[in-house]
Amino acid sequence: MHYWFIFHNGNLLIEEQENGSYNIPFSSTTPIKQEYINSKIVVKNTFCENDIYALDVSFPENIGPTYKWVGLRASHNGLPKEYYDLAGKCFELLHWHKNNHYCSRCGTELIWNSDISKVCLHCKSEVWPQLAIAIIVLIHKKDEVLLVHARNFRENLYGLVAGFVETGESLEEAVIREIKEETGLEVTNIQYQSSQPWPYPSNLMAGFTAEYKSGDISLQESELSAGAWFKYNELPLIPDKASLARKLIDNWLKQFKQQL
Repeated sequence: MHYWFIFHNGNLLIEEQENGSYNIPFSSTTPIKQEYINSKIVVKNTFCENDIYALDVSFPENIGPTYKWVGLRASHNGLPKEYYDLAGKCFELLHWHKNNHYCSRCGTELIWNSDISKVCLHCKSEVWPQLAIAIIVLIHKKDEVLLVHARNFRENLYGLVAGFVETGESLEEAVIREIKEETGLEVTNIQYQSSQPWPYPSNLMAGFTAEYKSGDISLQESELSAGAWFKYNELPLIPDKASLARKLIDNWLKQFKQQL
């Protein structure tokens, strides 16, 4: 029996249960016809003994009333965490496999060399999946938090300052630079909190908190359309619980639990 993590255009195939929860298809053979499979890779994981396969398919086949296609991020609301995390890993590996067929040094076709690497048989170059590292930071002063509306957010959603780490800088330096670039503010007491894989498609988020030090909000208009200080009990629509942003906000709110 195998677990089948099957994707079509970023959507994941799940089996919906009567209680609204989701299962990953689990069977001896794939529920998708072979003719629709573009890529099929084996994924190693330690939480179960069964084989795990990741498939990218060309056609969202209708295979029964209990099956449905859901967005990978939306699957967080119904899948157990270990399956949601594994779905992200499968999606990242499929994305990497799709975009790494040839050696960047000599152009020779790559072949699999390990569970997560490929090798060029001509020049022996080995290729591994690359992660884009990003920081996300909750900026606070007293009982207020800075929330921003990025131009790629859906209407009315406010989140935290975030951005990619650049070559040659530390995570903390990236925090300071991104805050300055996006808001014009100075901060102090930068504290690392936690990290999160973010497979959209291949990111790793590092979460921080920082205290406001000085400055007036001056938004980087090319990326942000709005931003302001919000009191702990007057927050706008914030990200869902699948995100590290929400975890950082929820953790900050705990100090005001008795007042909420």
